[in-house]
Amino acid sequence: MRIRPVPPIPAPHPAPVPAASAPAPTGPRKPRRGSPLLYVAGIVGAALVVTAAVLLVDLGGSDAPPAAAPAPSTTTPTPTPSLPEGVRCTGADCGGEDPERMGCGGPLATTVARTRIGGTLVEVRHSTVCAAAWARISGAAGGDEVSVQAGTAIQVENVLVGETDAYTTMIPVPSPAAVRACARLDDGSGDACTGE
Repeated sequence: MRIRPVPPIPAPHPAPVPAASAPAPTGPRKPRRGSPLLYVAGIVGAALVVTAAVLLVDLGGSDAPPAAAPAPSTTTPTPTPSLPEGVRCTGADCGGEDPERMGCGGPLATTVARTRIGGTLVEVRHSTVCAAAWARISGAAGGDEVSVQAGTAIQVENVLVGETDAYTTMIPVPSPAAVRACARLDDGSGDACTGE
């Protein structure tokens, strides 16, 4: 008996897609929208580029070349002297100032010269810390006058009525050697200076 070969089964053909279900052509595609974050980043980037350009480009300013940096100073600055607590001046800064208000009197001052006219005492007071001198009169009467002099600098003070003491404002002096104090009594009984 002979076996007959079975003919092969043909592969099925894909079913045709109906025209109604196929996507219809819609013309040119729309571009995809980017996220808002990318949009903001683009604006910020553009702003930075414009700012950099403005800073790097001469906008028609001066034709003069840029100024050179100042040369470093070759002199050493003079240090401000360290003053004791309560002292508010030294040297030239004390000229014409009240010695008590500026903290130069009291224990910081010494009497370097004195003279008497009767019962009136005239003194040269000096403060090394303040580098200044002044004159003081005591045992005086209202209207009496006291003065201090160093070179051409002079300070004068009158004793007030009802007072017996007075002092002048200061004259800056590094050393009291050339300083003198003078008094003139209002009653005409005399005048005198230290160092005479």
